[in-house]
Amino acid sequence: MIEQTKHTIKPGSDLAVSPGFFRRLAAQFYDIVLLIAILLVANGVLLLFTDTETLKIYSVLHRTYLISICFLFYAWFWTHGGQTLGLRAWKIKVLTLDQKPISWSQALLRFITATLSWTVFLGLGFIWVLFNKNKLSWHDQLSKTALFSVPPQNNS
Repeated sequence: MIEQTKHTIKPGSDLAVSPGFFRRLAAQFYDIVLLIAILLVANGVLLLFTDTETLKIYSVLHRTYLISICFLFYAWFWTHGGQTLGLRAWKIKVLTLDQKPISWSQALLRFITATLSWTVFLGLGFIWVLFNKNKLSWHDQLSKTALFSVPPQNNS
């Protein structure tokens, strides 16, 4: 069964079900749309203080600025509640393997590994969840984190 599997971590927990591949992909799509909007605003703010020719001269600094914005976007949400907008919409949470909030150092390692997985390895680290028995991606394994399905809230 590809869509959902139990993690071997904390069996019986409310968050023990790993989200399926397509839910993960949909959550990432939501986050990318929001992140593009944030990067457009960040570039707009930068252009208030400089011009495009200066940005070309300092292109390495410009890229570093944009990558820093991306990291802060993901890391803030991962370390403060474990959910970006996409993760929240698809009822997924990123936590440590023992289901605690992740640290900033774990967020950094997760971000770097995920970025390399998508850019250098053409998404192979993400696709890896289809072959890993615990449905862990490369960035999950290296940062000792995992994605967990959030059960529906009982409003009674």
